[in-house]
Amino acid sequence: MSSHQDNNHPAKITKAVFPVGGLGTRFLPATKSMPKELMPIIDKPLIQYAVEEALAVGIETLIFVTSASKHAIFDHFDPMPSLKMRFEQQGRMDLVEKVNILSPDIKTVYIPQGEPLGLGHAVLQAQSLIGVNEMFTVLLADDFIEAPQNPLLALIECARVTGQTTLSVEQVPAERISSYGIVSPKQWHQGTAEIDAIVEKPHKDEAPSDFGVIGRYVLPARIFEVLKATPADGKGEIQLTDAIKTLLQQEGVHAVQLDGQRFDCGHHEGFVMANLHVAMKDPQLRTKISNYLNDQG
Repeated sequence: MSSHQDNNHPAKITKAVFPVGGLGTRFLPATKSMPKELMPIIDKPLIQYAVEEALAVGIETLIFVTSASKHAIFDHFDPMPSLKMRFEQQGRMDLVEKVNILSPDIKTVYIPQGEPLGLGHAVLQAQSLIGVNEMFTVLLADDFIEAPQNPLLALIECARVTGQTTLSVEQVPAERISSYGIVSPKQWHQGTAEIDAIVEKPHKDEAPSDFGVIGRYVLPARIFEVLKATPADGKGEIQLTDAIKTLLQQEGVHAVQLDGQRFDCGHHEGFVMANLHVAMKDPQLRTKISNYLNDQG
């Protein structure tokens, strides 16, 4: 790995950006009044899973790039002391734990995106909160990940060693390649590789590999200047993949293979499968679901 900083003094990564300003049109009418990131996997919203993943690796500042209509995300993470007090008075400590999502020392910032003009545009909105020599992580709540080890750990470790952009990737089926940014890895070593190309949504016959970028990134603050110079695509959106492609001409970019299972909850199939996956871990739900499916023949 080529290094951009002193390996003996790796920077601590303490900030996470959550782009949550999208319209969620695939899930209309549910998302007409409810952000898609608050859609639950059984009883916990997608955004909370992503936030807990970030907190578990030492993230201290949560930056939500949101839209004016998504105040419900703010409400979800609000401590609501009156609700907590009511449950405490009732002796319902199990419910206190469920509503006590963030500890007081975690900082939350909400930045309006204005218009949903692409992932790159969303990330750019966080620039004023990131130091010029700082690295930060980006999590897309649509990607629900179940893994033996927190998927951010390997990403952050690689980024701290190299000081460079690090992407989470997984092998995607041929029929889905055109839905992803696809990387061309050089030499894999223990699940990590420097890449020499990234292509946004190629045709499967023109893709450099079958490794698609998924919703976990560690980025250097240098990405902001690149994003500012990145032209909008045909839909008028600024794509993070295009900015990474430009950055790749200047310095190394690394890919880390996901060691786990990902469900794309931005689509109906992935959302339903994620709910089933979690439900089947509960013995009572598993029995009821199995019985129901057996009855359906």
